[in-house]
Amino acid sequence: MSEAARVFDLAEVTKRELNQTLHDAADGESFEVINPRGAHAVACGVTADIEVVVRGSVGYYCAGMHQQGSVRVEGNASTGLAENIMSGKVHITGNATMSAGATGCGGLLVVGGNAGARCGISMKGVDIVVGGNVGHMSAFMAQAGNLVVCGDAAGDLGDSIYEAQIFVRGDVESLGADCVEKEMRSEHRELLTRLLGAAAPVTRGVFAEEFRRFGSARRLYNFAVDDVAALESTARGEQGNASQ
Repeated sequence: MSEAARVFDLAEVTKRELNQTLHDAADGESFEVINPRGAHAVACGVTADIEVVVRGSVGYYCAGMHQQGSVRVEGNASTGLAENIMSGKVHITGNATMSAGATGCGGLLVVGGNAGARCGISMKGVDIVVGGNVGHMSAFMAQAGNLVVCGDAAGDLGDSIYEAQIFVRGDVESLGADCVEKEMRSEHRELLTRLLGAAAPVTRGVFAEEFRRFGSARRLYNFAVDDVAALESTARGEQGNASQ
């Protein structure tokens, strides 16, 4: 953090004033936020190449719609951290609750601790690195991007996944529909090594060779003709019930 950083004390100024200042900021500026006290929607929609450091834990949707620069939270975050991140970097030193990085289209989200349920839900190109564990149904309907889990993954990992990739260092409780373990080739290890490097120091002492890779079996992409009979039977049953 630059010595010239502007300090915003959320015990004295409004969150609206903070976010408006960040929206109006010029590239290269630095900001420090103190006394966030679990406030929601802190540092949302940053569009300039600026640096924001939040000294404390935040509530819902911190750094949502992030587009440029970096936001660092020294604490924990509640639901929707970095939701719909487009580019840039968001780094939280503590834990994140549900839906961290949801619908993210680009950029990098780093969670130093654990992430709760549905981490990376419907991700569309974001890279997410979690230093600890992730909760159930993480990467649900993930379409593109990479989820890196340095700890364990809870149940239904990657349910209904499309073309995103999941890398897990620890144990996986269960895989969701259409998610399977895949071969870890050299290009995947190279990609993972870059992501681990970008997430340092969270990933200190963690190496690509320790991970397994998971992705889509692509069985849900197309309608299977074998299902026609079951659908026709269901339709006949519904018509019969309607006539009664």
